Amino acid sequence: MAKYKKKRARELQHDKFRDTTIGLVDRAAHKVEGQGRKILYGLGALLAIGLIAWGFMAWRGSKADEARNALGRAIKIAETPVVATPVPGSTAPSFRTDKERAQKAVEEFQKVAAKYSGSTSEHARYFAAANLLIIDRPKGITELDALAKSGDSDVSTLAKFSLAQSKEGDAKYDEAIALYTDLAKQGSTIITPDTANLRLAMVYQKLGKNQEAADILFKMVEAARKAKDKDGKPVTQSGAVRKAADELEKLDPARYAQLPSPPLPGNLAM
Repeated sequence: MAKYKKKRARELQHDKFRDTTIGLVDRAAHKVEGQGRKILYGLGALLAIGLIAWGFMAWRGSKADEARNALGRAIKIAETPVVATPVPGSTAPSFRTDKERAQKAVEEFQKVAAKYSGSTSEHARYFAAANLLIIDRPKGITELDALAKSGDSDVSTLAKFSLAQSKEGDAKYDEAIALYTDLAKQGSTIITPDTANLRLAMVYQKLGKNQEAADILFKMVEAARKAKDKDGKPVTQSGAVRKAADELEKLDPARYAQLPSPPLPGNLAM
């Protein structure tokens, strides 16, 4: 019903525009009568171009809605619960294994990527690659590596982070460090510097470089606890910062004790 209402609204807008332009043509015809047809033809051409542009904008809006809905359906499949033993009589969608769900998700995301263009296609490619890691890890990593160079900044950031996690999982720590370091420098709001730095510290811990890890964690938490908003009040602490504080306390209690006191509980992010 909501989709129908949107469609009908566009139709009514189009009709209003068409009626207005037709009225303009009629009035213009009377004004230029006897002055030759060239002026009227020129005006008619401009109005025709306007109608075409209007129609294109309406079409583009409907295609954008269609693309978003298609991507949403594919994401819903990727988030469907995995149930080894489905409940008898249940009609709720489910998959028996992670691989079964990933396979179906990859198929749906690839359909979206092939049918649509622009940001929708790039995001669909990313989600397909992320799910490919479950059923064909080398192929998924290859696709993520390509998407890390995407012209869509959000997609390239997400792909780079997933690629870094894959490298970390495969114990290719030097490659993971390079990717996390790059992400930390980007200042993205998709994968924040705190998130990237937290993972970077975790990799250093895996390498036994506890001093390097403690330095990163300390700087993260110290900066966050000292930060103030425009009104001079402490800023909310992100989950990554709170996790970093916990890790630092376990890794180096003496260094943790040197941190500024945390903000009052009312200023902590949920």
